[in-house]
Amino acid sequence: MKVIICGAGRVGYGIAERLSQEGNDVSVIDNKASLISAITETLDVSGVVGHGAHPEVLAKAGADQADMIIAVTLYDEINMVACQVAHSLFNVPTKIARIRSQSYLAPEYSDLFSRENMPIDVTISPEVEVGKMVLRRISFPGATDVVRFADDRIVMVAIECMEDCPVVETPLKQLSELFPDLNATVTGIVSNGKLFVPSSSDQLHSGDLAYVVCDKGHVRRTLALFGHEEQEAARIVIAGGGNIGYFVARAIEDYQPKTRLKIIESDRERAVAVADKLRNTVVLHGSALDQKMLLQADIQDADLIVALTNNDQINILGSVMAKRLGCKQNLVLINDPSYEDFTKTLGIDSHINPRAVTISGILQHVRKGRIRSVYAVQKGAAEVIEAEALETSLLVGKPLREIELPAGIRIGAVYREGTVIRPDGNTKIKAKDRVVLFAAAASVRHVEQLFRVSIQYF
Repeated sequence: MKVIICGAGRVGYGIAERLSQEGNDVSVIDNKASLISAITETLDVSGVVGHGAHPEVLAKAGADQADMIIAVTLYDEINMVACQVAHSLFNVPTKIARIRSQSYLAPEYSDLFSRENMPIDVTISPEVEVGKMVLRRISFPGATDVVRFADDRIVMVAIECMEDCPVVETPLKQLSELFPDLNATVTGIVSNGKLFVPSSSDQLHSGDLAYVVCDKGHVRRTLALFGHEEQEAARIVIAGGGNIGYFVARAIEDYQPKTRLKIIESDRERAVAVADKLRNTVVLHGSALDQKMLLQADIQDADLIVALTNNDQINILGSVMAKRLGCKQNLVLINDPSYEDFTKTLGIDSHINPRAVTISGILQHVRKGRIRSVYAVQKGAAEVIEAEALETSLLVGKPLREIELPAGIRIGAVYREGTVIRPDGNTKIKAKDRVVLFAAAASVRHVEQLFRVSIQYF
């Protein structure tokens, strides 16, 4: 597949890295020569220095042969115009744009991004996607990652196995025997820094990170089984009143009105604007690095601090200081992936990488076959995928024990007519079932083949 990426920043680089590794023909456009030089020297991609919305630049990048354009520059207007030009002059079939300004995405302007108006097939809003991720983490304390699939009926949770975890040193096949009514399947394990897709004979060990796919109604029981019985936060302090912080605060006010919420915002004008829009949230003007400000926010009594500023250092140091002052837990937004390896030693309980969230949102539209949703984990080492089974799929009609799945793939759940099914050897997948599975990066192409329309279908 021929793909053009406009923007060679962190998100653009991450998408180019993933797509080039999978053998796609990738061209990257950016007006900064230093970024193009860096990306072409480290990745198997071609680069063009120039303005991503200019026709001659798109032509030089091979737009006349492109199957897809992904516009992820820092500017919404450039992203939109690049997609428009790609459509009008080069007839590029699929157009994806990152849109950060919420005014473009307001419900009353829902017709803006349509073939008749602005021909963009998919809009990605990083602030909204990250905000939703933060809310999911708050809803399930104890999980280090939470993603929902199949109309929110299936949940993937990443859970660290604590020393007192009752399921360690037990073969996975015995877990279903010990807990027959628990609708949950361990699909991926990170042990000693290495990720692998387990078989039924593998075991979990203390300190391992388990990726578990389960029925939404069984998440809290699953967390408890792994030694996590943390209570949902009743007192929350948010550091940063930007788009993400405001989105999270507004959602908490709407859906968890009993939660006591405070925001610390360093920009006075923004603090006033946010305070005017929120009903029951206390907004304080100051720095999350100011100990007096944290104490003014009653951080010593808080259950959770959520650091959502644009500055990684403020997020990390402010969250560490908050815990030293008595806050029970912290959740930190980290843009620079180089910081992620130090989070545990620094005292960070959980973190979110907005680049990873954005890339996952884009990948589902890049994948071939009936792929409905994709979420990348462990810096792209694996993906959790939701796909719809077709009549021609190799998975349909036979018991799973008779199907030789490619290595590196483990089915976590099947969603059928409103019911979540925990798969076992006797399970038969039917056409139109939605399958949630865990796949190592090298096995993703096999997943695409399993869920593609066969030529015989026509």
